[in-house]
Amino acid sequence: MFSPELHTSLAGITVVNFAINVPGPLAAQHLGQLGARVIKVEPPTGDPLGSFGRPWYEAMSAGHEIIQANLKSDEGRAQLSSLIDEADVVITSVRPSALERMGLAGLHERPNGPVHIDIVGDTEAPETPGHDLTYQAEAGTLTPPAMPPVLLGDILGAHFAVTAALAGLIKRAGAGADVVKQSGLHCRIGLKQAGETGAAPLKYGMTAPGGLLGGGLWTYGLYPSADGYAAVAALEPHFAAALTEATGASNREELAAFLSERTNAEIMQFASEKALPLAAVE
Repeated sequence: MFSPELHTSLAGITVVNFAINVPGPLAAQHLGQLGARVIKVEPPTGDPLGSFGRPWYEAMSAGHEIIQANLKSDEGRAQLSSLIDEADVVITSVRPSALERMGLAGLHERPNGPVHIDIVGDTEAPETPGHDLTYQAEAGTLTPPAMPPVLLGDILGAHFAVTAALAGLIKRAGAGADVVKQSGLHCRIGLKQAGETGAAPLKYGMTAPGGLLGGGLWTYGLYPSADGYAAVAALEPHFAAALTEATGASNREELAAFLSERTNAEIMQFASEKALPLAAVE
């Protein structure tokens, strides 16, 4: 994901990830790709994602040290106390009450405490349960009865978590040794708020039906081909002009006729030859 020049940016940084499922592990994966050492702490039963999404679980956990511990027991919490003390970044993804039960509340208040990335469902109501589907429902990005193919809040939430972790590390590095020894930093990330960010193009009309990116522009849309669908993204004026020149089409109907007579493979070859932003829909 990152260019090779950045692969050692976080060398010497230790990330301890207590989060399961998607947002926390994905954030940890990206921090690891930037050179951080990542230690993942899973419950005795493992990460549920490992059961129902094994390939993705393995991809996100690649190169990480995985420890299993029961943080609901005194023994489990004692086992990881020294590990937390050594961490530069700690990632959690449970409700505040669960953090209390697991002994993970107030991590940033420890002397020389870590940057605590505290992922919750809703920053305004962190005890309210929810998942990506409910956050997308509230954000207006669902089209029932179809299920969403993208975990919008989870993915954006992971990236918000990475941003917060990097900002926290920078703030600690510039705060001076005396300040760092007093306490760490607490950064709360809301998946609902992340989903709302992802829904901004719809909220402001860009991707709403008939909006500029919602079908209102004939040079930006989906068209049937001879064997599927093609995506046309000639958004900028120079691309739109090039599309018109290459296809002879000056409106939606003419472009539809041009593409419907060609297979996706032929369209992709055409796009490559003419340097046009077209793609086959997989």
